[in-house]
Amino acid sequence: MIASCGQSAPRAGILWTSRPLRNSSIGMEWTQELDARGLLCPLPVLKARKRLGALAPGDVLKMVADDPAAIVDVPHFCAEAGHELVATEEEGAARAYLIRKGG
Repeated sequence: MIASCGQSAPRAGILWTSRPLRNSSIGMEWTQELDARGLLCPLPVLKARKRLGALAPGDVLKMVADDPAAIVDVPHFCAEAGHELVATEEEGAARAYLIRKGG
């Protein structure tokens, strides 16, 4: 269960991609990207869950979030939902999470 952490900040952008991208620092391809910067707990995880629901098993979602609670929430969400947290890395003031959809 995700603890209540606060309210959402104004507007976060969402970037949809239709083909795999490559990021040299993480060194992995992903299918879609979710920009959850500016969202506070539990919204980054809720948006990731919704986006993963539309993906095929094995597809990878890159989520970028700046909520400090995401460091705990994202790995917990992946373990509970049967997804794999493939990688996590700092990306400027935020953190990038690569999540492979289970299934």
